[in-house]
Amino acid sequence: MDKEQCRAAKAQLVTGMQAGRSWQTAAAQAGLPISQSNAYRLWRAFRQRGETALSDGRHGHPIKLRGEARAFLETSCREAPSTPSSSIQAALQERFDLRVSISQINRVRAALGGSLRPKHQEQGKKRK
Repeated sequence: MDKEQCRAAKAQLVTGMQAGRSWQTAAAQAGLPISQSNAYRLWRAFRQRGETALSDGRHGHPIKLRGEARAFLETSCREAPSTPSSSIQAALQERFDLRVSISQINRVRAALGGSLRPKHQEQGKKRK
């Protein structure tokens, strides 16, 4: 369901609830999978703000690692692939005043071609 279809379904849900139908009936007629609490939350928002309540206004999460910070991460991972993500996290905080989770750093590292760490020849054996 694209944004416009979702908005139309929400409008149909609210119209049905305004007409006195139960939230289940209105949701079924609108084809909108929604919980009771969210249906009533949407209805209340519609009564308070009007048509603007039908748009959720979300645009996704902002991308933190772009531009210079992303280039720094890529360069540091390629130059020293065994650097722990926690060290890279501290460097990003210090250099760019940017708080990035270790999991996000690891996702970027994985997208760059695996963990970028040297692979051990045999698992379970200590390195020499």
